[in-house]
Amino acid sequence: MWNDLSAIHAASFTHPAPWSAHDLQSAAESPGVFLLREDQGFLIGRAIAGEAELLTLATHPDARRRGIGARLVVGFLVRAAETADTAFLEVAADNPGAIRLYTAHGFAEVARRPRYYGGVDALVMRCPL
Repeated sequence: MWNDLSAIHAASFTHPAPWSAHDLQSAAESPGVFLLREDQGFLIGRAIAGEAELLTLATHPDARRRGIGARLVVGFLVRAAETADTAFLEVAADNPGAIRLYTAHGFAEVARRPRYYGGVDALVMRCPL
């Protein structure tokens, strides 16, 4: 399973750097972390101490614009709301598709981390739950 998810992540990202199978498995085994899966996409989130964080979301490029990302984000928000009041994420400022997806689901930019992704700014986005 982790190799399959790593392949989707590698097909989806050049920056931030794609996560290896080991990275994904290690993240999923951390406290408060949960994995949501679809056939060609997945999301890893964490909810702990009243806050949730969307750690990574990947949809294979061949399967984009089919609602996979939207379903995963909705699933994340539902799951996160069970134990958290606020959700956060970071997204590369040069990823307008992801920014539109997150904004459509209630996230708003609250901060910017300059050159966080190897020269590309990261937008920190927040969504009340």
